[in-house]
Amino acid sequence: MTKNKYKEKNMAMPIEKHDTAAWANIEKTWRASGVTEPDDLNVRNAKDYVDANQK
Repeated sequence: MTKNKYKEKNMAMPIEKHDTAAWANIEKTWRASGVTEPDDLNVRNAKDYVDANQK
């Protein structure tokens, strides 16, 4: 069986752009779980984005 060289070559390319993600600007990290919490501005931007793109 031949290897899928196209897949191997393109695995390094990111599919999604995370520059504007809600977790991009971390305000604090919870000690117990390690979960990050973004600042209020990014939370509002993420909510507006979700509300605008509902089907």
